[in-house]
Amino acid sequence: MESPFKAGILKGKVALITGGASGIGFEISTQFGKHGASVALMGRRKQVLHSAVSVLQSLAIPAVGFEGDVRKQEDAERVVESTFKHFGRIDILVNAAAGNFLVSAEDLSPNGFRTVLDIDSVGTFTMCREALKYLKKGGEGRSNSCGGGSIINISATLHYTASWYQIHVSAAKAAVDATTRNLALEWGTDYDIRVNGIAPGPISDTPGMSKLAPDEISSKARDYMPLYKLGEKWDIAMTALFLASDAGKFINGDVVIVDGGLWLSRPRHLAKEAVKQVSRSVEKRSRNAPVGVPKSKL
Repeated sequence: MESPFKAGILKGKVALITGGASGIGFEISTQFGKHGASVALMGRRKQVLHSAVSVLQSLAIPAVGFEGDVRKQEDAERVVESTFKHFGRIDILVNAAAGNFLVSAEDLSPNGFRTVLDIDSVGTFTMCREALKYLKKGGEGRSNSCGGGSIINISATLHYTASWYQIHVSAAKAAVDATTRNLALEWGTDYDIRVNGIAPGPISDTPGMSKLAPDEISSKARDYMPLYKLGEKWDIAMTALFLASDAGKFINGDVVIVDGGLWLSRPRHLAKEAVKQVSRSVEKRSRNAPVGVPKSKL
């Protein structure tokens, strides 16, 4: 699908994307590059990183990959510094690295719970903290006139209510959203850094969908979620592009839900065709025998 944004909307910018070599992260890397940015990808799998960088470079996108685990502070520090040394600046940080799997609460070990929080929550904070000195106004590689940079944290809607077999991720993403808002307040005030989040719904052709919604689940989803439909990685990348560009310069501390309204879905318990008939019957009954009105004993 053709982008609605101008090709040079991120011209001269440098973006570091964790989890940027696959799924949603790779689409963000690709779209950022197509719109003028130089991109650095961080991931744990060397071969996946190499393949992703090769694809980006074939599109004439300045790209580099750094192997690292967001759970390890030394890796975060090394990758951030390597990105700065390679490109001379960092303008955008996208935290897209995540871990997930289906599991009931009683079958989830404390270590499994901790692992997801370490990747999603602690990893997000660690990357933000290490990138601060490059993103803040007047920071390394930045002039005071160009202002601060931008951080985008990839979240979810799972914790807005509750989600089956996702207690670990719900807790992790709730922490990510809290981190987004608090950093937006503190770093927006002190360092002119905008911090926002994106909460995707089910996105086709991603590792998350293959793990969390196999065909056996997806085929039945519409029965209880009327707004259920699959989004595309492009949808998330366009939202990230908007937030990272000057088009989103006055947006800070927000989490943009990109799920087609799915999180609002409730089952339709009454067919639309039957609403008028049922409503008339209820009103007629209510007039003839009002409910809750005390009867006179006179």
